[in-house]
Amino acid sequence: MAKVLIVEDEEGLLEGLEHNFKFEGYEVLTARNGHEGLKLALKQEPDLVVLDIMLPEKDGYTVLKELRQRHRSMPVLVITARNFEADVLKGFELGADDYLTKPFSVKELLARAKRLVAHGASSARAVMTTYTFGDVEVRFEPREVLKTDKAVALSYKEFELLKYLIEHRGRTVSREELLEEIWGVDEDLGVTTRTVDTHVSNLRSKLGAGFEQPFIVAVHKVGYKFVEPAGAVSRP
Repeated sequence: MAKVLIVEDEEGLLEGLEHNFKFEGYEVLTARNGHEGLKLALKQEPDLVVLDIMLPEKDGYTVLKELRQRHRSMPVLVITARNFEADVLKGFELGADDYLTKPFSVKELLARAKRLVAHGASSARAVMTTYTFGDVEVRFEPREVLKTDKAVALSYKEFELLKYLIEHRGRTVSREELLEEIWGVDEDLGVTTRTVDTHVSNLRSKLGAGFEQPFIVAVHKVGYKFVEPAGAVSRP
């Protein structure tokens, strides 16, 4: 059963969309503001996000931008009362997959949603299963790491951290984001960003020999970035 997240603050529209999606066989999650919507999207990883732009607490553009920083391929269908070309273009530039202006036909919305969910499912089947950089080969499906063709023992969290940084290679990832995504906690629960630093240090120690430049670089006062070495190869 496909999962849809609807982020909409207009109560009547939200209830109507929820009813129609459930009638079509979808599992439906709902949020009434941008902050709650982003949190649910990151935690639940729905097959589609139906996102209003004019939202309280955090507008839809901000939600879309922050969502795309962490999930590049999650399908997002933007709905809005604003029918200006600049607004439509801004939505697409931030990573929207489709755009509908209010008022819209529910039948058309459901048809577009069905297409986006199907496209997202086919993309998910083609996700990277192996990533090779230098003399290191990371096999995501069996959760194995080889260096010079020899197995390297990584802890569960070390592997998850390496995987997350590779998936977001080229982007600076904050320590706070890593705590939330890998450990599922924040500093308020007593787990500090030093935990992230320790695990990064372990990865460098276990995999870094032979590299002229570190593949995980520290960004001062922010976090870490996986810098893709020349010749790196990803395979579906």
